Amino acid sequence: MDLKSSDQATGAAPLPSTVSNALKIVIVGGFGVGKTTMVRSVSEIRPLSTEEIMTRAGVGIDDAGEVRGKTTTTVAFDFGRITLNDEMVLYLFGAPGQQRFWFLWDRLFSGTLGAVVLVDTRRVQDSWYAIDRLEHHGMPFIVARNDFGGPAHRPEDIREALDLSEDIPLIDCDARDRQSSKKVLITLVNHLYSLSTREHVS
Repeated sequence: MDLKSSDQATGAAPLPSTVSNALKIVIVGGFGVGKTTMVRSVSEIRPLSTEEIMTRAGVGIDDAGEVRGKTTTTVAFDFGRITLNDEMVLYLFGAPGQQRFWFLWDRLFSGTLGAVVLVDTRRVQDSWYAIDRLEHHGMPFIVARNDFGGPAHRPEDIREALDLSEDIPLIDCDARDRQSSKKVLITLVNHLYSLSTREHVS
């Protein structure tokens, strides 16, 4: 990835000259699980967003039953950036959640090293497609349970519902909180590092 051209495109301040490693990360999940919120909360630059006002055209297509207060929706992707240290920067892409925009996911996955699957425990089934597509692409991922204040679920119940193997990290988060979102991204980077180390040893 060309770091300088990416910064110019977003109008962001140039990265420090010490940055030598950029990772493309995609945040996926069902409709209204907090992908745009996470990108906004953690990005150090003004996020690029493709949110549009929800209209009557989405009635009967977009299931807003559990997110009745939602008035906008992502129609392409969200983009943000976070510098983890002097050498590493993450470029974040939030994928659209509605089924009618899923055809964009494969394009977003191009060049991506890992993904975060955001889960709303009130609608765990909405995460199945995201996990299926990531597994189809052979892309490493972690799962983050976004806190919507619903009933508590044991981690093992969520892991069983999503059919997650024990080596896939499952953590809790609040997508509105910068530190919580940053912890999610660090967990993913550590997971990617662990996988690459394991492959190198084998």
